[in-house]
Amino acid sequence: MALKVFDLSCEHDHVFEGWFSSQDSYQDQLSRGLVRCPVCHSGQITRRVSAPHLNVSHLRAEPAPRAESAPQARAAVAAPSGDQMARLQAEVLRQIRRIVRQTDDVGARFADEARRMHSGEIEERPIRGTASAEECRELVEEGISIMPIPDILDDDRLQ
Repeated sequence: MALKVFDLSCEHDHVFEGWFSSQDSYQDQLSRGLVRCPVCHSGQITRRVSAPHLNVSHLRAEPAPRAESAPQARAAVAAPSGDQMARLQAEVLRQIRRIVRQTDDVGARFADEARRMHSGEIEERPIRGTASAEECRELVEEGISIMPIPDILDDDRLQ
């Protein structure tokens, strides 16, 4: 099955990729509020302009000059191959999931626990849980650092 990879962003200019089976699938998921920013969990998503990747290396008439024969030429930097990039992305997800697993899931008590740690009432520890948008806004206004994590990174919430 071929997937469409779209460059997306939220109203806070967080840029991320979305993978969909078709343009219609993207539009359907967007209209149902299923497309969310993985950084801030915003549902105000726009599709960014992106160029498709075209493999045209076979169309070159002459090979590029080598660094030894062209002293002023800039050194070429090798970009990771598609396979290397997939392995890198998988490793990043594994590491993030490992970090998430090392947190205490406090569920709906998240805002209260974060405040208690911030005030020194209880010892600080890494926690995760759920909070309303209003609770998140209040925590940030109180100077408490929080970071939304998408469900895909929380093994306990995966379907």
